[in-house]
Amino acid sequence: MSDDVEEGFGKHGVGRYRDRIVNGPIISTLIWLGLPPLINQIVMVVYHVTDAYWLSLYSTYTVSVPRQTWPVVMLFQAFLNALTAASLSIVSQYIGAKNYREASISASKFFTIAFLLGGLFSAFLFSLRSFIFTNIVSVPQEIFDDVMKYSGIIAIDVFFNYISFIYSTLLQSIGDTRRPAIINVIAVTVNIILDPFLVLGLGPFPRLGVIGASATDVMGKIISIIGLTYILRKSYPDLKVRFTSDIDVDWIKLVLRIGIPVLILGLTNSFAFVFQLRLVNAFGVIVATAYSIGFVIMDIVDGALWGFVGANSIMIGQNLGADKTSRAREIAYKSSLLVFTTIFTGSLILYPLRTNIIYSFTNDPLVFYETDLFLQIMLPTLAFFGLFMIGMSTGRGSGHTLFPTIIGLIRLWGIRILAGYIIAFNLGLGSYGVWLALALSNVVGGVLSVLWIKYGKWTKAVIKKHKIA
Repeated sequence: MSDDVEEGFGKHGVGRYRDRIVNGPIISTLIWLGLPPLINQIVMVVYHVTDAYWLSLYSTYTVSVPRQTWPVVMLFQAFLNALTAASLSIVSQYIGAKNYREASISASKFFTIAFLLGGLFSAFLFSLRSFIFTNIVSVPQEIFDDVMKYSGIIAIDVFFNYISFIYSTLLQSIGDTRRPAIINVIAVTVNIILDPFLVLGLGPFPRLGVIGASATDVMGKIISIIGLTYILRKSYPDLKVRFTSDIDVDWIKLVLRIGIPVLILGLTNSFAFVFQLRLVNAFGVIVATAYSIGFVIMDIVDGALWGFVGANSIMIGQNLGADKTSRAREIAYKSSLLVFTTIFTGSLILYPLRTNIIYSFTNDPLVFYETDLFLQIMLPTLAFFGLFMIGMSTGRGSGHTLFPTIIGLIRLWGIRILAGYIIAFNLGLGSYGVWLALALSNVVGGVLSVLWIKYGKWTKAVIKKHKIA
């Protein structure tokens, strides 16, 4: 393929956003890339908050069911996180290097693997969920039946999420964050509208409780897949995403090099969250419910995080592909400042409002007290969690994922689990000790991530710079 043809694809296809990403003003480009997924995440937060609200009206403790299932779903989605981390690194760097043919070939390989793994892990979760929630998570008996119903449908959602997520990642690698966000906002809006009807049984709809809440998730993923498929085929016909058996050893080695640290972190994160949940569940259904409500409320602040995290990865990936290493490090610095400031401001706003928000989910004085204690300890540390996530996204954009993985392991296993157990049980502080360990893990993870961004050797592209002929 000639340079002229390759450049033509760049201007009108997969490379249409490249020039702005590798040459434009950093802060405004971060906002341009991050704002659509940020809006999408805000809508997702609204959905999770309203979902929790309808479930709290259905039953006092039902609101805790999704949070019981979430760490287990993370375990089965760990491979997806590793796959999309490698996908974003490789595809965005090929686009930064103007090698659109290789970007297309890799995109098809990632799609094929995502489809196969999604089906496999969906079946595993459905088959093993009774053992997991009985023997590993130790779900409180009051909500066990609802957890089984909810997780059975969420197992189907795992498969659809693999497809949806790989499509979104490929579009983000190009620099198109706006239209995937629009599609997801439409899907989530449908979820929000249907949720009260299916959960509470309004009008002609049956009263399904947690089954209704999980069913809307599956509907939303199907809508997203349809919309994202249309965008890829209509707007980027030169990025041919299809099933392929042409998966070579060198490509697998590169994917493993990038993905294995992320996979290790994902798996250990999942087990850590399962053990963390077991710690919480050891104090009974009241503390478990407070834990769930507290995280729902914190998601309101965290909503600002996810859009800018993705934008940071995209910009770092394409700039390293274009050999702009100094600009890549500057992007990481400015992303850290932007995310820390945004989340810290959100935490300041939410802190005095927390009690009124808690009352929206529970009238139980014991649950209220425990949730308020959780938020008093956790909210001041959320900005540091934002710095940790920027460190993770810097690793994923650059393809250098090992050290952020080590930070994640220290944060979860060393502080949340080991220190949490010691403070809660050995020192006798109970649930307060668990909340304290969670907060401390945010601060330590954030500080270590900033030090790595400043001093770490991550500014070397991982792709081979093929000559475009």
